Amino acid sequence: MCGIAGIARISGDRRIERRETESMIHALRHRGPDGFGYYNDDHVALAHARLSIIDLSTGDQPIHNEDKSVWTVFNGEIFNYIELRRDLEQLGHRFYTTSDTEVIVHLYEQYGDRFVEQLNGQFAIALWDLRERRLVLARDRTGIRPLFYTVHDGRLLFASEMKSIFQLPDVPRRLDPRALAEIFTYWAPLADRTAFQGVQALPPGCLMVLHEGRITRSRYWDWEFPEGHIESTRSVDDYAEELRSRLIESVRLQLRADVPVGAYLSGGLDSSIITSIIRNFTNVPLRTFSITFEDAEFDESAHQQELVDYLGTRHTSVRCTSQQIGAEFPRAIWHTETPVVRTAPTPMMLLSGLVRENGFKVVLTGEGADEVFGGYDLFKEARIRRFMARAPQSKWRGRILERLYPYLQHSPAPNTAFAQRFFNEGIEHLREPWFAHLPRWSTTGRVARFFSADMADAIGAWDPGAAISATLPKGISRWNPMGQDQYVEAHTLMAGYLLCSQGDRMGMANSIEGRFPFLDHTLIEFANKLPPRYKIMGLNEKYLLKRSMHDYLPAGVRSRTKQPYRAPDTASFFSGGTAQPYVDDLLSEESVRSAGYFDPQAVARLTDKARKGKVIGFSDNMAFVGVLSTMLLHKQFVQGPPTAPLTMQ
Repeated sequence: MCGIAGIARISGDRRIERRETESMIHALRHRGPDGFGYYNDDHVALAHARLSIIDLSTGDQPIHNEDKSVWTVFNGEIFNYIELRRDLEQLGHRFYTTSDTEVIVHLYEQYGDRFVEQLNGQFAIALWDLRERRLVLARDRTGIRPLFYTVHDGRLLFASEMKSIFQLPDVPRRLDPRALAEIFTYWAPLADRTAFQGVQALPPGCLMVLHEGRITRSRYWDWEFPEGHIESTRSVDDYAEELRSRLIESVRLQLRADVPVGAYLSGGLDSSIITSIIRNFTNVPLRTFSITFEDAEFDESAHQQELVDYLGTRHTSVRCTSQQIGAEFPRAIWHTETPVVRTAPTPMMLLSGLVRENGFKVVLTGEGADEVFGGYDLFKEARIRRFMARAPQSKWRGRILERLYPYLQHSPAPNTAFAQRFFNEGIEHLREPWFAHLPRWSTTGRVARFFSADMADAIGAWDPGAAISATLPKGISRWNPMGQDQYVEAHTLMAGYLLCSQGDRMGMANSIEGRFPFLDHTLIEFANKLPPRYKIMGLNEKYLLKRSMHDYLPAGVRSRTKQPYRAPDTASFFSGGTAQPYVDDLLSEESVRSAGYFDPQAVARLTDKARKGKVIGFSDNMAFVGVLSTMLLHKQFVQGPPTAPLTMQ
């Protein structure tokens, strides 16, 4: 894992100074503390901060081809680099390192822009073709590794994190009103938008080229599902056996490293599968790490211990208190570079710190299984809502709601009247590809109540359904409903929040690389062709996944209902009515009015409610965390330079 940054001239004759890329890459030293590397000519400058994982001795970047006509800096891992190198050497290519990075320049020589199609990995790549004066930027298929860019003063600036771009003092730093509206609906901005005006994210599965002053962008991969009904041509056991083989191969590939590799262990199905595969199908010593909480509502330590005992793993955990989460929240926001509506990234940052303290740089993690195999409540909710819509007057059909959310203290399901209203919301959009997501968007979207009048005017007339529709593939309406649900989830919450704010950024805060075996693109392509009932059988989520690993998991893990990872939200910022030191300052009437995003009176009422411990519902919790994180971002990046301290007193 690493950080990359660079500058490319589009027009004009402004020189690219070495000190510019030095300042950009040094802002990313947390991504790559093991060394820095540079390439400069009159047209482009590339910079790299290295976290050495493969080829510790000769893998320094930038890396070049035989005649130094192609150069690259790269953030991530190419898991199939051994096989690619063998094939390239047979074609006559000569290597000077044993790193995974070097296959990139030779693949480009061999296949041109289609080189990305050969890669099995997680990556953000910048490649410079010196002969053609052609810059290529590429990002992995599912959005595991970030890559941001902006065009300013005739130059293209790009980096792994926006704080790197903001090291150049003439680049504007302003929050984007439309992005805030999207974050407070979908949990992340859509498509290529970021929280900052003028700075874009290269979308997952996309490649961008700067050549002869023109920037073009294309998509080389996307999630696809068959049209219409998917018939089962094989037995469920046959599918399960193939799935198990594919999972084992994905884990084996992602264990490749020249340093020790650990694994996260949450106590749920997904991380249990990863750790069980490591134990039963590889020779890698099993070293696991987990988070526990003082609050029993969020704590899964008993389930974690069950698997630790079952597998005999060497295990270490970090216990998170609410006070600790509140104290570390500003540092988490400095790394996310975007507002969030949950505190959940912060414990993940503390967990990666534990991994680093124990001498590890790499961990395998279970993210992606829910999106690929149908694990979220959202998918079950959508199935129930479609079922209810076929007989809306039925009283008994609504009883099925009682089977949802057994892990929630404040579940909406027991209140029948409330549940009926909640799950009937948006029923007029039943045929829309984003229908499944409306309850979540509606709950999150209530944060908009706190926008100031000026902010509401700046956002203007905005329809979340129309906005998401504009980003969807043309043929999505012909996919089965669950395929539609999965596509929207993968391109909003997963790519924009889980893999970014909660994944990459929280690992890289402590120079830890997370790897995601469930997001191997060949595994996704296999799963997308499965009959939907093999993902959710009745209301049994991830049915085929459980079946594929049935003999390698304890009964408690196999039978346990999915419990999403959560952390204390508003309660993390108050203790006995006293706020964390920075909270009262940021949310004071003067600060809120000066920033201009929110209505000071509305924020004051919410803060008073939170101080008294009366914020218990999802909506108010998300509103408080969203307002506070926006104000933190404003202070850290807009008011002050992005080199501001990571914690606030």
